[in-house]
Amino acid sequence: MDQELIELAAAHGVATGYRDGDRRPVTVDEDVVVRVLGLLDVDAATPSARRAALQKARADADRLPGTIAVRTDRSRALPGPAVLVDPDGGRRDVDEIPAGLAPGWYGLEIGDRTVTVVVAPPALPDAERSWGWMLQLYALHSARSWGIGDLGDLREFTAWTGAEHGARAVLLNPLHAFTPVPPVQPSPYTPSSRRFGTPLALRITDLDAYARADAATRAEVDALAPAPTDRIEHDRVWAAKRSALELLWRAEGRPFPDVEPDLAEFATFCALAERHGGRWSRWPEHLRRPVVEDGPRTAFHAWVQAQVQQQLREVRDAARAAGVRIIHDLAVGCDPEGADGWAWADVLALGVRVGAPPDAFSQQGQDWGLPPWRPDRLDATGYAAYRDLLRAQLRHADGLRIDHVAGLWRLWWVPPGESADRGTYVHYDAEVMLAVLTLEAHLAGALVIGEDLGTVEPEVTAGLAERHMLGSSVLWFTRDLDAEGEPLLDPARWPDDSVATISTHDLPTAAGFLRGEHVRARAELGLLDDPVAEEKKAAADRAELVALLHGHGFAGETDEELVVAMHALLASTPARLVLVSPYDVIGEVRQPNLPGTVDEYPNWRLPLPVTLEELYRDPRVTAVVDAVRAGRG
Repeated sequence: MDQELIELAAAHGVATGYRDGDRRPVTVDEDVVVRVLGLLDVDAATPSARRAALQKARADADRLPGTIAVRTDRSRALPGPAVLVDPDGGRRDVDEIPAGLAPGWYGLEIGDRTVTVVVAPPALPDAERSWGWMLQLYALHSARSWGIGDLGDLREFTAWTGAEHGARAVLLNPLHAFTPVPPVQPSPYTPSSRRFGTPLALRITDLDAYARADAATRAEVDALAPAPTDRIEHDRVWAAKRSALELLWRAEGRPFPDVEPDLAEFATFCALAERHGGRWSRWPEHLRRPVVEDGPRTAFHAWVQAQVQQQLREVRDAARAAGVRIIHDLAVGCDPEGADGWAWADVLALGVRVGAPPDAFSQQGQDWGLPPWRPDRLDATGYAAYRDLLRAQLRHADGLRIDHVAGLWRLWWVPPGESADRGTYVHYDAEVMLAVLTLEAHLAGALVIGEDLGTVEPEVTAGLAERHMLGSSVLWFTRDLDAEGEPLLDPARWPDDSVATISTHDLPTAAGFLRGEHVRARAELGLLDDPVAEEKKAAADRAELVALLHGHGFAGETDEELVVAMHALLASTPARLVLVSPYDVIGEVRQPNLPGTVDEYPNWRLPLPVTLEELYRDPRVTAVVDAVRAGRG
């Protein structure tokens, strides 16, 4: 690869090489680099085009970016005199951005340009040492829920665990919005919009409109409740809830609530999807860009979303009263054919798919099918879309988990038509991405958790720790990387700036790990090249874990006793927050999601094998909670 292309790529944040999971250097194919530059509107196809693009990049190198980050405790030098515009519109002449500014969004008029300035505190407050739960909300089910866990179940769960157990946090799976036409996307990590909430989570009978309805309407709504099944049927549940919501909306006089422009736009998208199908790229050309309509279906979807936001707020407030923090989960991206792809086409690289390079887990790489932010467009627009996304998530939350938090530094871009191994990393301005996150979390009084599992660069872990954002420590992966053979790490040496869990939604449950279910399931589906070798490794991993537990005084012989011992080990670590999954407590062997499968495995469709009422009385819950509380002190 010639030096001019390497310099040009670096100027635009496009990697020409990287280190793989084993820290071995990998060189990116030149044509991939050229294609990705083209996706950023940089022509590098010919030597003359490269020289012209490089000349422009060099000329721009001394200019301030369109958006800069400043810490409240530090000043920042400027290339010349400027006018600083504060959030209230006040103006002052400056030759540097001074320290001591209040956190917020500022403007900087310098020369003929206006630059966005994000002023953020250096760090968030330290999280308290505590424990809580991690829930796949859809998996809860009670006598009052309609075939899927809902916000009423969550309110009852938090009241119970806060009062009876002293739990202080509940981390949820993403509750993002889906496109309201069948088939409903079951994965919470492939949402239509990350700015709005899922009406699947509504407790219909808790709505004010239900309480105000006449007896005949309530009876009609009640008759729609689907019976529980051993698989969550998203389409069936949505059909029932949509019908119930339509009945209540009509009973309310078909209101069109007074909503903000972005909600009106989202509601319009939902109405257009009902009319033209769930893929906006196939709509009539004049509708392939954001518009707002004021028809009855737009009014209905705006009203539905208003109900979602009200219940989210009520659940958060009730949880706070019980001493529990609700922590939402932000998926790494959105469905390119969904509402956010439609509304934010100017700041997303549509056609590109986010993924991961080849590694030992996935030798062909990973393609997640999600479009990434365009870093140049974020910069030019003052990171407004990213800011609005965070605000939407933090509106009714006391914390936020960032899925694949390394994406604030870089994302693996797969160009259109290429396989996942034919991509490269595109870098983002991590200083600004983190400043926006820190500022918005500060303004909301929220804690931040970064999912930093897998292959992450050291600066990711360091950047989170510097800002008092918690990383992720999972029992299966927390190892002593400096010791021969990389054994499981002594619990006393776990990082304190982290959230400790046994597993994640993509990994085996506690019982599944102990019984080798993760090997059996993949072998049965033909996903393993050497099932015998995997079985031997699983047995060795179990033996290593049991030895660690016994070596630190956490007794257990049966699987149920070992599960309690695992939680006792987590609670003994210095980790700020320990999270417990009901899947682990009640001995579920199946994991919520089996990576590498779509319909071959019931991903995101598995309810808990016990009802919420049964969970309250289960002695296994008492045993685990007692062990965790004892370890937390």
